[in-house]
Amino acid sequence: MHARPELTSETAAEMTASWPEDIFAILQRFDVRQVPYVPDAGHSLLIERVLGASSMRAVPLTTEEEGVALLAGAWAGGQRGVLLMQSSGVGNCVNMLSLTQIFRFPFLALVTMRGEWGEFNPWQVPMGSTTPGVLELCGIKVLRASHSGEVREVVEAAAGQAYHACTPTAVLLSQRLIGAKVFTK
Repeated sequence: MHARPELTSETAAEMTASWPEDIFAILQRFDVRQVPYVPDAGHSLLIERVLGASSMRAVPLTTEEEGVALLAGAWAGGQRGVLLMQSSGVGNCVNMLSLTQIFRFPFLALVTMRGEWGEFNPWQVPMGSTTPGVLELCGIKVLRASHSGEVREVVEAAAGQAYHACTPTAVLLSQRLIGAKVFTK
């Protein structure tokens, strides 16, 4: 029998919280049209909302770096976007993140964190612990939400920075917020 991921009680409580709905409402308010993503349990409720929205286009990616290029192209075509990814994918984007500096387009990423709170998988820890520094070295402003009550305020501030001030911004959605994954038989 294969092991399968299960949600902890903390994860279940946070996932039923309203923060994914808060993010969706903010994205709608900022007229976000393009939402590239790599499938991720932490973003699953938000992705479902985007898939059901006629005003947004959800674009599944094979790698996160494609999302950076997609957002640059969306902006060139007159649309705003947001990249949804996991911290393990940040390392895949390093070269492409230079586009945010070269073309100065509004870049917003929502990054679900791994390698932190209660992480069981040692392979997630190195990138999870270096994600903020990697993003900052790439010229991305980093904001963080660790509890559901602060998500709305943090994402609102990040969207304002990205879309109004053209400041490339990433919001780290902590593993404590999303909940630690556990694997059982």
